[in-house]
Amino acid sequence: MGDTQVFPEMMNATFDMAKTGFEISLGLTGVLTLWMGIMKIGEKGGIVKVFSKFIGPFFYKLFPELGKSHPAHGSIMLNIAANMLNLDNAATPMGLKAMQEMQETNPHKKTASNAQIMFLVLNTSGLTLLPISIMVYRAQLGAVNPSDIFIPILLATYFSTIAGLISVAIYQKINLLDRVVLTYLGALTVFIVGIIWYFSTLDKDSITRISTVASNLILFSVIVAFILMAIFRKVNVYEAFIEGAKDGFKTAVKIIPYLVAILVAIGVFRASGAMDWFVSGFSWAFEQAGINTDFIPALPTALMKPLSGSGARGMMVDAMSTYGADSFVGRVASTVQGATDTTFYILAVYFGSVGIKNTRYAFVCGLIADFVGIIASVFMAYLFFY
Repeated sequence: MGDTQVFPEMMNATFDMAKTGFEISLGLTGVLTLWMGIMKIGEKGGIVKVFSKFIGPFFYKLFPELGKSHPAHGSIMLNIAANMLNLDNAATPMGLKAMQEMQETNPHKKTASNAQIMFLVLNTSGLTLLPISIMVYRAQLGAVNPSDIFIPILLATYFSTIAGLISVAIYQKINLLDRVVLTYLGALTVFIVGIIWYFSTLDKDSITRISTVASNLILFSVIVAFILMAIFRKVNVYEAFIEGAKDGFKTAVKIIPYLVAILVAIGVFRASGAMDWFVSGFSWAFEQAGINTDFIPALPTALMKPLSGSGARGMMVDAMSTYGADSFVGRVASTVQGATDTTFYILAVYFGSVGIKNTRYAFVCGLIADFVGIIASVFMAYLFFY
């Protein structure tokens, strides 16, 4: 169509994203080595079993095929807790550990089990209590109140998680009206409402300070607790760490092909101009339906979010740079960025780490959670900022 640069740009994207995929895996090597070692200390020290008992009744209903004493329960809970605190570097190693533990009891090694799918969808829904990184970007780009997107993100990501949970429960015929499930979900709802109320009483500086200190204090406390518990149980902490750390290095190397494949596909999709066509099509459709289209410039962030976290982050920063951090578009983009996680990336890395090729309905349920999270983000932005 006259654009002689599109094919060179697409080819450049394949090289650039292949390099990015390797660099991400290389960057994960140190983090995975550290956290796999920490997780092994916790496993041998018995603290993982303590976590399992705390959340066990709820997990027994969501992951019935794992049974009551499966070692993955502790890793799953730690991963979800790290995600809620927006601690991505800690969440990924814990999630990969959980996948490996579930894979050990998976009868069909190339096919995702029900438990693995439930876990992956809960990850892709991206339940986040403290969106620290987004608030930092907003502050750097001149937002008067960087934390004003805190409550909208919390609500949007909650709806995304519930949508993902319900979609998987329908496939797996899990009864979400069970008394135990309703009790835990009710407690989570009350907790989120309490968090919203507490932070709504604070000024922006206090929110940033308290959330930063609290999230990192909790994470460091987990490390200390693991080590102390292991010492109490007379475990050789150093040897346990080395044993787990070796697995971390192997895992980081193993995910490289899967990560490069998905990132190259995403890069070509962007460079081809297909993303721009999608945005134009959505804009036309909304205009024909008589729907307000002021949020459309933030749509690239929403479309990129399931594909690439760094890509969506770049789109968010671009939206805030172009329209202003405190503009309606900037706030929509920020809310979308915090509402869900990167479905394609998570599926590629997590399933790739254990060699699963048949992901069954994980992709569909992950996208359902993403879609609900995006819709909720736009709705919350109109509710709070328009």
